[in-house]
Amino acid sequence: MLIEIKDLTRGYNMGEQEVWALDGISVEVAQGDFVAIMGASGSGKSTLLNILGCLDVPTAGSYSLDGIPVAGMSRTALAKVRNQKIGFVFQSFNLLSRTSARENVELPMLYKHNALTGKALHERAEHLLHQVGLGDRMMHTPSQLSGGQQQRVAIARALMNNPPLLLADEPTGNLDSHSSSEIMGFFKTLNEQGQTIVMVTHEDEVAAFAKRKIVMRDGKVVA
Repeated sequence: MLIEIKDLTRGYNMGEQEVWALDGISVEVAQGDFVAIMGASGSGKSTLLNILGCLDVPTAGSYSLDGIPVAGMSRTALAKVRNQKIGFVFQSFNLLSRTSARENVELPMLYKHNALTGKALHERAEHLLHQVGLGDRMMHTPSQLSGGQQQRVAIARALMNNPPLLLADEPTGNLDSHSSSEIMGFFKTLNEQGQTIVMVTHEDEVAAFAKRKIVMRDGKVVA
């Protein structure tokens, strides 16, 4: 099992009141799965994604990623897990504006232990850009690319270190319907090739591309 979460809670102090963003969640995600996390604003889905991505830590409960218990890790150890085990795709692309598509894709490798360098680094990034259909755009900066093309650069960047888990947070939120369909079609292809994907979305037509859905409400999994 790639992801194993048991009795996970995450509480925040709001003045004198403690609010539970996650309230005793247990979830499993197998290698090769494609899961859509859905729910209204405030349901806890973004908090869950942040914990899955080792960007936040739970108040209680256990979380194992690829057999590694990560719930009690230090910040340094969590950063290492993020770099080696997880690829991130965000709604806002988060590309460096003055940097070429290829250089944006190369970024995660620069922080990896035993990283590729020189020609091998460029070839890996170029291969991924060809894979997402941007082989003729690799030296373009983000301002020279459409929103859909920028998101494809972001997907290539997320795959740079060959992570077992791809996390996507509203990946089509800033795209028109045509670009959204293209991006989700690409996610489906990636999943068919064995990539595990966990995605937060509020759109039913986007969630329809996933193999299964997790519906959240008030910090709990309700379906």
